[in-house]
Amino acid sequence: MPRTAPPSAAPPAAAAVKPLSAPQKALRKLGLVRPIDLALHLPLRYEDETRLTHLAQAREGEVVQIEGTVTACEVALRPKRQLLVTLDDGSAICTLRFFSFYPSHQKALSVGARIRARGELRGGLWGWSMVHPSFRSAQGELPDALTPVYPSSAGLPQAYLRRAVLAGLQRADLSDTIPPEALQACPGLCSRGGGRPWSLREALHFLHQPTPDVPLAALEDRSHPAWQRLKAEELLAQQLSQHLARRERSTLSAPALCAQPGGLHEQLLAALPFVLTAAQRRVADEIARDLARTVPMHRLLQGDVGSGKTVVAALAAAVAIDAGWQCALMAPTEILAEQHFGKLVGWLTPLLAPRGKTVAWLTGGQTKKARAAMLHAIASGEAALVVGTHAVIQEQVRFHRLALALIDEQHRFGVAQRLALRAKMQDAGWEPHLLMMSATPIPRTLAMSYYADLDVSTIDELPPGRTPIVTKLLADSRRDELIARLRAQVAQGRQVYWVCPLIEESEALDLRNATATHAELSAALQGLCHADGSPARVGLLHSRMPAADKKAVMAQFASGAMAVLVSTTVIEVGVDVPTASVMVIEHAERFGLSQLHQLRGRVGRGTAASVCVLLYAPNEQGRLSDSARDRLRAMVETNDGFEIARRDLDIRGPGEFLGARQSGAPLLRFADLATDTHLLEWARAWAPRLLDQSPELAHKHMDRWLGGKSDYLKA
Repeated sequence: MPRTAPPSAAPPAAAAVKPLSAPQKALRKLGLVRPIDLALHLPLRYEDETRLTHLAQAREGEVVQIEGTVTACEVALRPKRQLLVTLDDGSAICTLRFFSFYPSHQKALSVGARIRARGELRGGLWGWSMVHPSFRSAQGELPDALTPVYPSSAGLPQAYLRRAVLAGLQRADLSDTIPPEALQACPGLCSRGGGRPWSLREALHFLHQPTPDVPLAALEDRSHPAWQRLKAEELLAQQLSQHLARRERSTLSAPALCAQPGGLHEQLLAALPFVLTAAQRRVADEIARDLARTVPMHRLLQGDVGSGKTVVAALAAAVAIDAGWQCALMAPTEILAEQHFGKLVGWLTPLLAPRGKTVAWLTGGQTKKARAAMLHAIASGEAALVVGTHAVIQEQVRFHRLALALIDEQHRFGVAQRLALRAKMQDAGWEPHLLMMSATPIPRTLAMSYYADLDVSTIDELPPGRTPIVTKLLADSRRDELIARLRAQVAQGRQVYWVCPLIEESEALDLRNATATHAELSAALQGLCHADGSPARVGLLHSRMPAADKKAVMAQFASGAMAVLVSTTVIEVGVDVPTASVMVIEHAERFGLSQLHQLRGRVGRGTAASVCVLLYAPNEQGRLSDSARDRLRAMVETNDGFEIARRDLDIRGPGEFLGARQSGAPLLRFADLATDTHLLEWARAWAPRLLDQSPELAHKHMDRWLGGKSDYLKA
C-alpha cells in the first residue's frame, strides 16, 4: 500500500527562482527566448577552422589557422603594454600579440602549450605576426563544418551563443508548415537530390554548420538555396499576417457614409478656388466608395510633395460630416497641424456655419480655457471636424460620433497612437474608417510587402502651375559666395528658407547650427531692403520655441514681412508659402534622401522660378561617404518623388525607409526586397490559399516567425 503524507503535512516549499546569468540576460535582450528564436538566429559570417596552414606556405594578409607549440610568453611594457606569445609550427615562427588580455590568457598560452591560433597573418622585419588572434587548445580533431559567428551583444560570448543555438536547434519544432505543392511552386528551392525542395530543418542545420566545400560567396550574398528557403518562409509569414489582418478587419462594422447629391461634398468642390486634377478625382472616388461600405476603410493615400492630398482628405471629411458623423485629422507636428487647420477652416467653415457646426483645433499648447471649450464642442458633436496633434488621442477627448480618422505622415506615429485614435468609437460598437496619408511615395515592393493589408491610393500627378525646381550642389567652402547671391535675390523680393540640422552647438558634430546661422545671415543682410523699401528681416524657427512664437514667425514669413527663415527640419512637411522660391539646406550630406526631397518641396509652389541649394561639407580628405554621394546625386538628377523613393529604398533598405522602429513593423531579417521580388510574389500568391486550405499550418507558421509581433497590423 503506498504511503501518503499526513493531512497536516505542509506542502513543499516552492523552489527559489534562480536569477539569470549575464549571458542569459543578454540572450533575452536579443529576443532569443524560445528554442525557435535561437534556431532562427543565423550567423553573420563564418570562420574556417576545418584546416591548418603551415607558416612556410602562408601568404601575407591571409586569414589562416596555424597549430604549434608556445616557445615564449611574456608581458612587454614598451611601446605599450602587451602580451607577446611565440608560436612554432615546425616550419616557421609567428608572434601573437594581445593588447587586451587577462591572467587566464597567460595560463592558456604558457610555454609548452600546444594551441591553434586563427587570424590575419602579417609580415615584417621580425617575421610573421598575428594581432589578437582567436586561439584554443590543439586537442581533439579539427571540426568538419565552418564555425559560425553570430550577431551578439555585451556579455554574450560566441562560445556560449553557439551552444545555446545548437540546443535551440535540437529542441525547436522544425516540422514543415508549408505544403509540398507550395514549396514545389517556389522558385529557387528545388535543388536537393531529385529536385526535392530543402526542408526547413535541412536549411537551418546547413546554415548553422555549413560544410567547408560550400562557396562562401553563396553564403554571404544569401543566394544559396538554404538561404532562399529561409527568405521564402519569412516572406510567407509576413504575407499571412497581412492577409489575416485584412480578413479580421472585414468582420468589423463601420458606419456607411454616402455622399449626398447636392450635399457638403459637392458644395466644397464648387467652392474650391481651383479644379481638381484627374488623379485627385480618381483617388477621391476610391475613398468615397470605401466610405459607403459597412466594412472599415483601411487605406493609404500617397502622393508626391505638393500633389494635393489635403483637399482629398477634406472631401472625405465632407462625406462623413454630411452623413451626420465626426471626423478627426491628426498630424505629427503643431506646424503641420496648423497648416491643415488653416486650409480646412477656409474651405469648410463657410459651409458648416449654416449647419451650426465648426472645425475644432486641439494641441498640447492650448490654454486651459480654450482646451475646455474645444473638448465640449467635440463631445457635444458641435465640432464636426477635429484637427490637432497627439492631443487628439488623449483620454479626456470624447467624440460624439467619430466615423473617420485621418492620419497625416502616418509613419511619424507609433502603433499605440494609431490604435488609440481608432479606439475612440470602438466602445460604441463602431470601427472608424481610417485614411492614412504619406508624402513619401512607396515603391512597389514595399507596398506589396509592408502594406499588403492596406488599399493604396496614389496621386501621381502634380497640380498645374507648379514651377520646376532647379537643384544645385555647392561645397561649404563657397558659402560666402552663396550668401552674396542671396542678398541679390532678397533685394529682388525673393523669400528664402535656410535649413540647418541642429539648434545649438554640438561637440560631437561639426555642424553649423540654426542660431549661429541666423546671426550670420542677419549680419550679412543688414541694411538690405526689399523692392518696396521695407527692411529685409531674418527669422528663426526651431522645435524648442514656444508654440505662440513659432506661429508668429510663420505668419510673418507667410505674409512676406520676413525675407529669410532660418529653420531646423520642423518645416519639413506641410509648410506652404507660395512666395518662397529659394531653399538652402546646410550640411545636406547629413540628411536622408526622403527628408531632402520633402524640404525641397517647400519651394516651387508659386509662379517664380525656384532653386534648391544643397550645401555640403566634405570630410578632411575632401570626400563624402558613398551613401551621401548617392543621395545628393539622386537629388540633382530627379524631382520625381517615386524615383526618389526607389533610390532611397536601395540606399537605406526597408527598415530605415519605413521608420520601422516608430511604426512597429517588424523588419525583414533575411529577405531583401531589392533581390527577392520573386519570393515575395510567390508568398503573396500562396498566403490566401494557405489561410483557406490549411489554416492550422498557416497559424503555426505565423507563430513560429512572428510570435506576438503581428499586433502592428491592427494599426
